[in-house]
Amino acid sequence: METKYILQISNELGVRDFQVLNTINLLKEGATVPFIARYRKEMTGSLDEVQIASIRERYEKIIELEKRREVIITSVTEQEKLTPELEKLLKGASTMSELEDLYLPYKPKRRTRASIAREKGLEPLAKIIMSQQEPDPYRKAKGFINIEKDVKSEEEALAGARDIIAEWVNENQQSRQRIRNHFERSGEILSKPVRGKELEGIKYETYYDWAEPLMKAPSHRLLAMFRGENEGFLKVDIEPDAELARESLNKIFVKSSNESSHQVQEAVKDAYKRLLQPSIETEYRQMVKEKADLEAIRVFAENLRQLLMLPPLGQKTVLAIDPGFRSGCKLVVLDRQGRLMHNETIYPHPPQSEVKQSVSKIQNLVKAYKVEAIAIGNGTAGRETENLVRRIPFDTELIALMVNENGASVYSASAVAREEFPDYDVTVRGSVSIGRRLMDPLSELVKIDPKSIGVGQYQHDVNQALLQKSLESVVESCVNKVGVELNTASKQLLTYVSGVGPVLAAKIVEYRDKNGMFQSREQLKSVPRLGEKVFEQAAGFLRIRESENPLDASAVHPESYPIVLKMAKKAGCSVADLINNEDLQKQIKLEEFITDKVGLPTLTDIMAELSKPGRDPRQKFELFEFDKNVNSIGDLKAGMILDGLVTNITNFGAFVDIGVHQDGLIHVSQLADKYVKDPNEIVKLNQKVRVKVLEVDKERKRIQLTLKNVQ
Repeated sequence: METKYILQISNELGVRDFQVLNTINLLKEGATVPFIARYRKEMTGSLDEVQIASIRERYEKIIELEKRREVIITSVTEQEKLTPELEKLLKGASTMSELEDLYLPYKPKRRTRASIAREKGLEPLAKIIMSQQEPDPYRKAKGFINIEKDVKSEEEALAGARDIIAEWVNENQQSRQRIRNHFERSGEILSKPVRGKELEGIKYETYYDWAEPLMKAPSHRLLAMFRGENEGFLKVDIEPDAELARESLNKIFVKSSNESSHQVQEAVKDAYKRLLQPSIETEYRQMVKEKADLEAIRVFAENLRQLLMLPPLGQKTVLAIDPGFRSGCKLVVLDRQGRLMHNETIYPHPPQSEVKQSVSKIQNLVKAYKVEAIAIGNGTAGRETENLVRRIPFDTELIALMVNENGASVYSASAVAREEFPDYDVTVRGSVSIGRRLMDPLSELVKIDPKSIGVGQYQHDVNQALLQKSLESVVESCVNKVGVELNTASKQLLTYVSGVGPVLAAKIVEYRDKNGMFQSREQLKSVPRLGEKVFEQAAGFLRIRESENPLDASAVHPESYPIVLKMAKKAGCSVADLINNEDLQKQIKLEEFITDKVGLPTLTDIMAELSKPGRDPRQKFELFEFDKNVNSIGDLKAGMILDGLVTNITNFGAFVDIGVHQDGLIHVSQLADKYVKDPNEIVKLNQKVRVKVLEVDKERKRIQLTLKNVQ
């Protein structure tokens, strides 16, 4: 890669040249972001995942620019129009817009007004007028009247010449940059309703007469306006001050004050309105849409990260309930490994109201299977079912709590669920998903399309390819940060392990089913098609608790096992003794183990892992209960203070579940007594918050909440 690009990326990201170069080389070799961040700290200067991903993103943009540059140079060369000067300009262009501006005059076009005028032989007249030395262009235009070429008058000749001049103005690099500057400085985004659709599109009423500076418009408003436009309810325009824009173009092209100059001025006016303004508007639409997309994707990705990293309850026998009224409540019992042991349906709510029978069944299941926890879906009839369960006297202590069931129905109808439970219907599968989410959110949520989990902001309006790529990166990051139990992990979970992917994940599960549990990490190499490179990328993130080598249960990479053996030998003990023994670990002087390939960052990580091998980075599980007296939106009153859980975070605020089947909104202005730019600075997903009810709109099912002045 050229040195100038290394310097460009390092300057943009505020990192050193060697960090960029080594990171790009590792990426080229097929290393994943989690692997580089965790196991190649010496090479990258301890860059984190965000910095590595940013380098990858900039690198991909540069590759895209270079590919486009190559296509353009080839195209101009084939037209036999590539001069040394143009080639130098094309090779020196540092942005895509600069490159495209240079290419515009040579870009193959459909038939335009200017090309038709050229066919009529009017380009020499356009050049005469453009020189602005001819005081009487009408006299010159007479010489271009040609009935055979459909030029019947002086005015027709001049009109054709102006079309050619307008194209020159549009294709001029300086004029395009000047109009871009106007869009940047004074551009506004304006929206109004499509005539006749005011009532049909009433949900966009806020934007019926809306105008604001384009570059200051927040992402959620831009996406809302573009959605209204796509649905046919809004007309959205982006434009700068037209008069100032035309004046700046006149300063470039109008060089005199004669009649030829007047013709040029008319051509400039036409060029701006018909060609330049629409072209640059399209460019800025794409730019602000991409910017809004990236911000919405960032919000979604951060929410997803927090959701996937929710604390797990752990290995417990769970009774999971998918609540319902008429269709009943679906019960499943899961063992400590999440395997389905029992399922049935109860009907405790209207219209059947079989309360006594339902209570008896729950009690019997808890006793028979030694249930340790009850997971209740938070959808329809969720609070009613929770209240029922909390009133049941059990012979043993257990916990019962609500579980967010967003996406459970998507999982239950998916090919993954059908493969896992071919003999059960969607209702049973949905209940299983609810129970497993309580036990280990990460392991279960990786089976569901992230867009179905309910933590996004305009996720269906953004670039879907970018969204998918970003969300997959988040899932990959979370899975590898937590680590994966090789002998119990599902195919879906293994898919996200560094270097593995869906094909090898299936091979690993197939090998495990055929040969039994893995006895060591080294045995992974026996899996068909799992070569040395994949082993290098994946091994450190896979755990084998039952392995004879205790390091196989840790995040210490197999390539570092010899180092740990040397440490143990130095301390006069076995590796097993060294692990978890603080006194022995204190005897180790890391400086003695530094080599040309292994430095203090890796050695420090090894020692941290030896002190708490295989430690789960997720927080400890905490119980939460809603107010028992508040079950529906009808129970709410302004001024009430309630406990709730943050369910979604957007740029305009945070949504909170307060146990009434309808999340309330804490607007960004109600999050704190100070200005809040990013709600994630104040709240996190699934955070327990104490809120005050500001306003309740029962008809529109809207609840306004605040975190301010809550005692």
